Amino acid sequence: MLAQSHTALITTPHPDATRAGLAILRAGGNAIEAALAAVAMLCVIYPHMTGLGGDACWLLARDGREPLGILGIGQAAAARPPMVGPAMRGPAAASTTAGAVDSWRLAHRLSGESWAGTLDWPALLGPAIARAKEGYTVSQSQAFWYKTHRHALDPQPGFKDTFERPDQPCEAGYRQTQGALAATLTHIAEQGPRSFYEGPLAKRLAAGLRAAGSVVTGADLEATYATYVTPLAVSYRDGAAFNLPPPTQGVTALQILHLLNRFEIPRARGDDTRFYVLLIEAIKAALADRNRFVADPAFTPVPVSAMLGDAPLAGTSTGTAAAHAEHATLPGDTVWIGVRDPAGGCVSLIQSLFFDFGSGVVVGDTGVLWHNRGAAFSPIADHPNAWAPGKRPLHTLSPALYCKNGKVRAIYGSQGGDGQPQALAHILTRLVDFGLDPLTALARPRIHVGPTFLDSRKGIKIESDADIAAIRDLQQFGYPIEIVSALNPGTGQAGAITINASGSLLLGAHDPRSEGLCLGL
Repeated sequence: MLAQSHTALITTPHPDATRAGLAILRAGGNAIEAALAAVAMLCVIYPHMTGLGGDACWLLARDGREPLGILGIGQAAAARPPMVGPAMRGPAAASTTAGAVDSWRLAHRLSGESWAGTLDWPALLGPAIARAKEGYTVSQSQAFWYKTHRHALDPQPGFKDTFERPDQPCEAGYRQTQGALAATLTHIAEQGPRSFYEGPLAKRLAAGLRAAGSVVTGADLEATYATYVTPLAVSYRDGAAFNLPPPTQGVTALQILHLLNRFEIPRARGDDTRFYVLLIEAIKAALADRNRFVADPAFTPVPVSAMLGDAPLAGTSTGTAAAHAEHATLPGDTVWIGVRDPAGGCVSLIQSLFFDFGSGVVVGDTGVLWHNRGAAFSPIADHPNAWAPGKRPLHTLSPALYCKNGKVRAIYGSQGGDGQPQALAHILTRLVDFGLDPLTALARPRIHVGPTFLDSRKGIKIESDADIAAIRDLQQFGYPIEIVSALNPGTGQAGAITINASGSLLLGAHDPRSEGLCLGL
């Protein structure tokens, strides 16, 4: 559904989260406050994709002001976990702290100091607390991912007792409650977000992590702080695309756009052979650079300026029909939220547990599901992204904005690990180069270079509703093309809001590949 408004829009991957945020906007709240209410609700009703025990990244902007970023990324524990590497579940993967809740603190501070925000934590978290107590209906998405990975999740500490009790199985349509999580959210509402890292709740979290076998300690939690950051930007057509700096792959999303900006893309079509070749080669080059260079800049310098320069550093030459380059794969099951409020405030927020259901570890008696972001470190000892105490891993979260003449013209984002920067390129090119509305842009066929979280094959996926002549051309050029279903969830579950030049018309949608919804005032 394409939503339209003259004042405000919010889009999330679950209708009830969208409604929670919309209620805040109706009550006079701003975009930050609406996003906080929505993401708290998602922590309850979409627990496979996000939670308090994960990370979050924000892009925030108001017309006439430079966008601001928030990195809510937890750091590696001081003690080394028993194993470091990809594809991990369980306590060994729960080896980094969780930055999401502290990012809420910084966003809320900005809301009060600069966005005329007035709502307190009980008002923002109250709807999520009520839903956790009263129960929510298990979504098709939650049921699918639980059944897909049940064998790996059920053995994890606290997981089965939380998500598959005899009276509330993890099946679509069944009602689940999360009483322990409701109590934790109530504590945060009463004591503030820092109570997640310091004080009685933090001590319970640390004890629960220790009992589960995680190396994260109370001291590690206390040392966890989100930070304000200056976003990165590149010129794209007659505007500027914004994303976040390392250790996120925001630089990768921007590098794809920077490479595409060197070429003219015919406006008439969004799926012809030339467009796909340009996109494939830009994605390959940017992912190769990401996997070689992106890491925590506090530990290793990241050549951001060179990566956004005239040529890829580690990637192949853009514009060729070279064979698909191998690259490390990062999964990513997450939620993206976009909001624009009546005062022109814009939020692009993404929050994640990394894999679906994260590590699978439910921490003690808190109801908090901990992420497995420790699995994002490289197992290669001398790699820039190798594990080290206090280090943040290469991070998939990359919320996006597009601005013209100092005004936000598009708020957009996607879940999907490696697919995030790829989906972002699809969305912005369809919005800017082809002039499509958000729903049409999101529904157009996509390609995906490399494995997806639904398909482990390493070829280039292309949705079956793409132009058949383009598919044949790509195969003849030697690309390892694999045709997947139209509107395939593995190519990303995205959302977008556009604002016209005068700010008088807002259009928005959530991906038809998802269960999401966009609504407006």
